[in-house]
Amino acid sequence: MHDTLVTRALGLLSGRRGNGRTVLGLAGPPAAGKSTLARFLVDEVNRREAPDTAALLPLDGFHLSNAQLDRLGLRSRKGAPETFDALGYVALLQRVTAERFRDVYAPDFDRTLDEPVAARHVVRPHTRLVVTEGNYLAAAGSPWQEARALMRELWYVDAEDAVRDARLLDRHVGGGQDHQQARLRINGNDHPNGEHVKAGRDACTWVVRVGDLPQPTDGRTVL
Repeated sequence: MHDTLVTRALGLLSGRRGNGRTVLGLAGPPAAGKSTLARFLVDEVNRREAPDTAALLPLDGFHLSNAQLDRLGLRSRKGAPETFDALGYVALLQRVTAERFRDVYAPDFDRTLDEPVAARHVVRPHTRLVVTEGNYLAAAGSPWQEARALMRELWYVDAEDAVRDARLLDRHVGGGQDHQQARLRINGNDHPNGEHVKAGRDACTWVVRVGDLPQPTDGRTVL
């Protein structure tokens, strides 16, 4: 299955003129495996083609900072659609598809800091595939529809609810919350966010179940 995913991603590069750039989107509920799959695809495409053939652009980099969430009274809803700079995300996708002559930097989210971090990723001038992933890429309405218009394909990354629940619990406890706090966050925030995401499944090109993928080579566990 993993080789099939890489082959399909590589196939998206066919038929592109000259140095044309393709965007592949990965949507799915929290802890379905989007980040793991995105990093796996980028690593494998670069290994099989050439360095920087593929690059990563995660929606999580557009989380509002904790300071902004506190200002808006949204800290308890962190991860919900309204806690992202969605317009900024679309603007960077537009730049990535239009800018061909200089490096374009993309932010990431650091789970240890629990904050977005600027310019962790870079799309080089010769990058041909940009893999972008996030919970709400299949969501209805603006600006998600504008984002989808820039993608050649959008895959829905699926996982059983029980599997995601266990991953979320491990994630939150690993981030310093006790079991009760983690359970409250999952039930009060992650679960409703996941149900919101599921409503967009039919907007996707293909549904995939990731299963067990190699973890990123930088040692971080990302699910």
